[in-house]
Amino acid sequence: MNAVFRLGDSGPAVAQLTGLLERIGLLGDAASEPDSNGGPPVDGADPVFDARVELAVRAFQQQRGLTVDGVVGPLTFRRLDEARWRLGDRILTHLPGNLTAGDDVYTLQGRLLDLGFRVGRVDGYFGPETEAGVREFQRNFGIPPDGTCGPATLKALTRLSPMVKGGAPNALRAQERIREAGPNLGGKIVVIDVGRGHNLPEEHAEASDAILHDLAQRVEGRLVATGVQAFLTTPRWAAPGEEADRAGFANRTGADLFVSLALDASANPGACGVSTYFFGDTNHATWSSVGERFAGLVQREIVARSDLVDLRWHPKTWDILRRTRMPAIRLDAGYLTNLDDARRLRDPAFRDVLAESIVVAVQRFYLSPDVDAHTGVLRVSELRDSFHA
Repeated sequence: MNAVFRLGDSGPAVAQLTGLLERIGLLGDAASEPDSNGGPPVDGADPVFDARVELAVRAFQQQRGLTVDGVVGPLTFRRLDEARWRLGDRILTHLPGNLTAGDDVYTLQGRLLDLGFRVGRVDGYFGPETEAGVREFQRNFGIPPDGTCGPATLKALTRLSPMVKGGAPNALRAQERIREAGPNLGGKIVVIDVGRGHNLPEEHAEASDAILHDLAQRVEGRLVATGVQAFLTTPRWAAPGEEADRAGFANRTGADLFVSLALDASANPGACGVSTYFFGDTNHATWSSVGERFAGLVQREIVARSDLVDLRWHPKTWDILRRTRMPAIRLDAGYLTNLDDARRLRDPAFRDVLAESIVVAVQRFYLSPDVDAHTGVLRVSELRDSFHA
């Protein structure tokens, strides 16, 4: 569904979304049209996207790490549909190109991980790594290893209780992969993505694209100078495609890191500052620990080298972060609707500062704590000298 629904809308689609909100416990009785005298809803009337529905939508968006605007666009509607599934409601299998997604997949991944089976990132997508984990579980418990979570597999999962719950096996594996990769940037692959803030009005799109494409090229040039293979998801001056497509491009390159660049906007002209985001779903207690570390490095470098207001780093479940297979961040480098932020962002020298901060953070990501430099100290020229030495 590609339509957008907001306060005051009604019709069958609104009835569907209110039904989803009721199913997951965020809305009581279905919302419907009040009578002309402001009395109780009229029986049989189409549900209305009223203030109660908007509040429930905001609560859902907050829980699920989405942009909290009270508007149901394609992403929010898709996540509402995912939230209705419970493990056992349906058979789960890997469908290449159209991955099954939902809360039941989150539960399955968490169960398998607690039992000691690898499923890749716990992200609610039934991908090839989750299928491999299901197959391995089936082999261990005498079930035909077809990689599909059907009745027999569900029955076995229900009977088994993990000896140990929680912990961070995926985080430990990710940290070990970074350690094994070594500190040298030569040969590593970084994908740079030109995006748009989820709140960015269309009137700011052209200015945003110009600033971000220029910033992306500055980052690319500095990375290449240190021996990194850098790829851009979006050609210069082209509008960004769908987030899932750009994440898919990054996955196909086998990238080591992913950096998405965006700008923000607000109806409040006083809103300003820089923020960085990584994949994390607090509702399901899952997040990318290495993505969180990378986001913190980028955020701290920018704040140390500029006078942008520090809005810190936060978990989100946007497609650009959830669908990428490598440590990924999205940098919101400032507000175009704020006069001071906009002035800075239009200054090429300031964009150099941002680019330098990002590239230094990439290097620091691979340095062990005992040799890492202090924030705001390392320079790209030093990285080039080290690479060519």
